[in-house]
Amino acid sequence: MTRAVPAWILLLLAASLAAQVALHAALGPPSLADEQLPPAPSARTLRLAAFGETQAAARLGMLYLQAFDLDGLDYARLAAWLRALIELDPRGQYPLFAAARIYAEHPDPARARVMLELIHEQFLLDPNRRWPWLAHAALLAKHRLKDLPLARRYAAAIDRHTTAVDVPLWARQMEIFILEDMNELEAARIMLGGLLASGRITDPAELGFLKQRLQELESRAGR
Repeated sequence: MTRAVPAWILLLLAASLAAQVALHAALGPPSLADEQLPPAPSARTLRLAAFGETQAAARLGMLYLQAFDLDGLDYARLAAWLRALIELDPRGQYPLFAAARIYAEHPDPARARVMLELIHEQFLLDPNRRWPWLAHAALLAKHRLKDLPLARRYAAAIDRHTTAVDVPLWARQMEIFILEDMNELEAARIMLGGLLASGRITDPAELGFLKQRLQELESRAGR
């Protein structure tokens, strides 16, 4: 069963992309600061309403969300909207950017955690393209929430699920350094030793840096 989409979205999506852009430029986003975010429509409903312009529809959906007051947002509904918009345009990065850099940085830890879990969930569907948002989520979990086990969970997911050669080494090393922060020195030492033995590190500067870190870990662990 599909859910109702706000009428203004349907009207905009019924027009051509050029007309949508022109209308939005002329009128600006609606004033919704004092309204409640309605339940999210399904991605199928949005796709039907988009008349093939799924990327434009996803952008308009994000503009719609951002018209709502941040402090008054129901984050469960917000997460459902973001899921629908990501499904509508899976290659678009803006919904996850907003989740990581706007909504997850809310000072309320409970709301932030809703967004962090959404980012992790969506990362698993496309790890090689969505890892930057999970890396940011790991940093938020570590520095803002002070939740090192959660930060480690996200960092571990990056290391385990990404396969693309352009995923930077620092992203795949995050779990090692979070383990060090957790004082899990033996686990960090084993992971770092395994990384060095794997042959994945070819840059001499990186190799030297990591060998030095391994020596420091071994010294701290009493080896």
